[in-house]
Amino acid sequence: MNSLDELRFDNRFARLGDVFSTPVLPDPIAAPRLVVASPEALALLDLDPAQAGQPLFAELFSGHKLWSEAEPRAMVYSGHQFGAYNPRLGDGRGLLLGEVVNARGEHWDLHLKGAGETPYSRMGDGRAVLRSTIREFLASEALHALGIPTSRAACVIGSDTPVYRERKETAAMLLRLAPSHVRFGHFEYFYYTQQHDHLKTLAEHVLHSHFPACAEQPKPYLALFREVVERTAALIARWQAYGFCHGVMNTDNMSILGITFDYGPYAFLDTFDAQYVCNHSDDGGRYSFSNQVPIAHWNLAALAQALTPLIDVDDLRAAMDLFLPFYQAEYLDLMRRRLGLTALREDDEALVQRLLRLMQGSAVDYNLFFRRLGEQAPADALQGLRDDFVDLAGFDAWGADYLERCVPEDPPQRRARMHAVNPLYLLRNYLAQQAIEAAERGDYQDVRHLHQVLARPFDEQPGEARYAEPPPDWGRHLEISCSS
Repeated sequence: MNSLDELRFDNRFARLGDVFSTPVLPDPIAAPRLVVASPEALALLDLDPAQAGQPLFAELFSGHKLWSEAEPRAMVYSGHQFGAYNPRLGDGRGLLLGEVVNARGEHWDLHLKGAGETPYSRMGDGRAVLRSTIREFLASEALHALGIPTSRAACVIGSDTPVYRERKETAAMLLRLAPSHVRFGHFEYFYYTQQHDHLKTLAEHVLHSHFPACAEQPKPYLALFREVVERTAALIARWQAYGFCHGVMNTDNMSILGITFDYGPYAFLDTFDAQYVCNHSDDGGRYSFSNQVPIAHWNLAALAQALTPLIDVDDLRAAMDLFLPFYQAEYLDLMRRRLGLTALREDDEALVQRLLRLMQGSAVDYNLFFRRLGEQAPADALQGLRDDFVDLAGFDAWGADYLERCVPEDPPQRRARMHAVNPLYLLRNYLAQQAIEAAERGDYQDVRHLHQVLARPFDEQPGEARYAEPPPDWGRHLEISCSS
C-alpha cells in the first residue's frame, strides 16, 4: 500500500485540451477535518487506509494542497434536465483533480465535489454542504456493497466554512472515484453545438480508454453504444430489483459507463410504492420509481441522437431495441434469485408482478420481505409474512403458486442462498438523517458506524439489530431536496 505522495497520475482527459474542460484550482475550505473515509475505496488507489488519519490527507482533499502531477479541471457538458435541454452545464461545484493509475493498471478519476466556483457554476457558490456529501458517501459505498454498479466515495472532509442554503450550514468536500466521469451530456454538448470533430474526439477517448474491445469491432462506435445500452439496462434492473430510487435521472447524471452517478435526493423503498417520488422538487413525478425504466430508455435515445454524426440511424434504432430485452432478462434473473427460485419459467414475470401488485398499498417492507422469506422453510415463511398484506386471499393464491415453484432443499441451504442476495441492512433515509444530524453537531461516530454496517449488508452483525428494523413512522418515504 502506498502513501499519499506515492500516487501516480496519468491525466488522459486533461490531455484532450481546453475544449473539453477548463483549468481551475480548488478553493480551500476552513479548518478541514476528516468526517469519514472508506478503506475499500482508498484501496482502489493503493492507498494505505491509515493515510486518512494524516493531516496531509485533509489538506489535499479540502483544497489546501495539491499534487504537482494533478491537473484540476472543470468538465463542460450539457444535458436534458426534467426533459428540457440545458445547453451549458458542466462541473459547477466539482473538479477532476486527475487520474491515478494503480498497480493493476486501472485508471481512477479523483473528482472533488464542493471545490468552489468554476466557469460552469451558473451563479452558484460551487460549494457542497456536509449533509449532501455524507449522503453521497454513504450511498456510493452502500450500493457497491449491494453489487449495484456505482461511482465510489473515498472520503468526506468537513470544515467551518459557512454555506447558505435553506439555512446556514457548513461546507464539505467529497472525493469521488470512478474510471470515468464522462456523461451522456458530454456527447450532447458537442452534438448540439455542432462541434462534430470534437464529438468524434470524445468518442475515441471513451472507446480506447474504457471500451477497448469495442474498438476492435467492424463498427466500433456502434459497438460502444450497444455496450452502453446493455450496461444501462443492467444498472436499472438492479435499481428496480432492490427498490432504489435515484431521484434526478437527467442525462447529465447518466454515466457513459453504466454506473450510478450524481447522488442527490435518492431513496430506497420502505413499503412498496411503484409511484413513489423521492425528490420533492419533482412535482410531476417524472422520476418516480416506476418511471425509471422508461426514463433510462428516453435518456439512451437522447444519447443516440447525439451520436448520429458517428453512427447510422438505423443501427442506433436497432441498438435501442435491445434495451428492454436486456433489462427484462437481468431484472427477472435478480428477482428469481431474491425469491429463491432456481429454475427459469415462462410465467416468472407474471409471478413477480402479481407479488408487487399485492405489495402495493399493503404494509409490506419491500426489502425485508425477501429477507424474511428466506429465514424459514417456504410455507412457514409465507405464514409469517401473510398478515402484512391487505388482500389475504390474493396473497394465499400467490403463495400457493410460489410453493409449487420452490425446490425441496435443506432450510439452511435455502437460507444461505437467499440471504446472499437479500440484504438485512439497507441505507434508509432516516438512518442517513440521524447520522447527518449527529455530524452537524460535530459527532462523526454515527456516520462512520453506519458506513461500517452497510459495508456488509448481507451478513447478520451482532448488536446491530436497530439498523435492520423498518423505519419509524416519521422516517417512512422521506422526500429529499436537490439542494446541496
